[in-house]
Amino acid sequence: MSPVMNTVIPRPSSVLGTGRSFELPADARILVQPNAPEVAQIGEFLAAALRPATGLALPVTAGAAQERGTIHLTTAAADPALGAEGYELLVAPHGVLLAAPRPAGLFRGVQTIRQLLPAAVERRTVAPGPWTLPTGVLRDAPRFAWRGAMLDVARHFFPVADVKRYLDLLAYYKFNVLHLHLTDDQGWRIEIKSWPRLAEYGGSTAVDGAPGGYYTQEQYADLARYAAERYITIVPEIDMPSHTNAALASYALLNCEGEAPALYTGTAVGFSTLCMGKETTFRFMDDVLGELAALTPGPYLHIGGDEADSTSPEDYQTFMRQVQAIVQSHGKTVVGWGEIAQAPLTPGTMVQHWRQDLTPQAAASGHKVILSPAGKTYLDMKYDEATPFGLSWAGYVTVQDAFAWNPGAYLAGVGEDAVAGVEAPLWTETIPTFAEAEFMLFPRLLAVAELGWSPAAGRTWDEFRSRLAHHGPRLEGLGVNFFRAPEIDWPETL
Repeated sequence: MSPVMNTVIPRPSSVLGTGRSFELPADARILVQPNAPEVAQIGEFLAAALRPATGLALPVTAGAAQERGTIHLTTAAADPALGAEGYELLVAPHGVLLAAPRPAGLFRGVQTIRQLLPAAVERRTVAPGPWTLPTGVLRDAPRFAWRGAMLDVARHFFPVADVKRYLDLLAYYKFNVLHLHLTDDQGWRIEIKSWPRLAEYGGSTAVDGAPGGYYTQEQYADLARYAAERYITIVPEIDMPSHTNAALASYALLNCEGEAPALYTGTAVGFSTLCMGKETTFRFMDDVLGELAALTPGPYLHIGGDEADSTSPEDYQTFMRQVQAIVQSHGKTVVGWGEIAQAPLTPGTMVQHWRQDLTPQAAASGHKVILSPAGKTYLDMKYDEATPFGLSWAGYVTVQDAFAWNPGAYLAGVGEDAVAGVEAPLWTETIPTFAEAEFMLFPRLLAVAELGWSPAAGRTWDEFRSRLAHHGPRLEGLGVNFFRAPEIDWPETL
């Protein structure tokens, strides 16, 4: 295997290794394209990532041409065929050149540079060198535009620091979407100023009576900025018309009978529903989605739509007509779970598949599909019967299960052209801490990263598991509480 390629996840599109190496000298610099503030910001990101372990100063300076001993970042004269997130990386014995048509591609390439350096570079204290990269030419671009992960902060709440850590880890593996499941029966996690009790009261608890919490609008906007700096889009979800007990408990007027139910801390689903017979419901939906749209720089709002067992078919159709119009009136694109395909969908609405549903019918009508099959990508599923937390209703999901499927040919009637991409959800009914979340996410999340980014041709389990083994020391350096999956030959000393 080429020395350039043998540790990078997700696997690059193409690589030509030359069998030599470049070593960062003591006076190494990061050279950035002049008069390009966004490129300079990416250079500072790389320098900040490398300084703690290397102990090098790594100043970021402007320059138009490659210089010896530098890592040069530029969008000048890059091949436009690489697209919005693609890049080309040239590592020579005298220095490194990273070129991309767009800054997003430079940022993705920076993660490859990090992964080509020794694993100890991810430590936060000075480690012994030398700091070398294998030489060669690497061209890379993503297979799918949507490479997502979903974090359920409604069943258990995760504070801003945890979400930022997750964003950092997602960026390292070239994800570009973080879907935040902000509301459910057990908790409402986003401040809505026109309906303040949603967060203040509806956000006060969690599953099994665990402490609640919510993001202020300022905190949410800060998360969106932090994500954007990592070229990740936040997709917020307000789950409706079911999964709404926290809202119904907060405001009696949202209930058909005008009486608020008690807050809920169990794990059942499908018992709650918004009242489609009240004009107040539609004002509520417009207010909530309007405030959230104004806070969200990305183009998407996720409206849930799943497991609406207590909503009549007629009311569900009413809900879908109204909610799609509301989202579009606020300038956003609708995303919903697979059940939304049972209703007429407006142009542009995206369908997120998770179980047997009408996704192929939606694809046939021109709607893009996000693939999150529960038996492959639901990372709250146990690895095996001995996993200390998680669920198993969709079966056990090993690392190989998460890797060994093809999104472009997974659903009959849904060809690759209809697939926007893949997303790995983490539901948190049984996961109250982020350390436990990391255990369930890693290393399976790396398999999903590979599916979303890497070309389908040439993918094999044995080749992937070999590369994955090299990431044990990286994950340890990053401080990740990952599962030492027995099917991976991890190094004896991590």
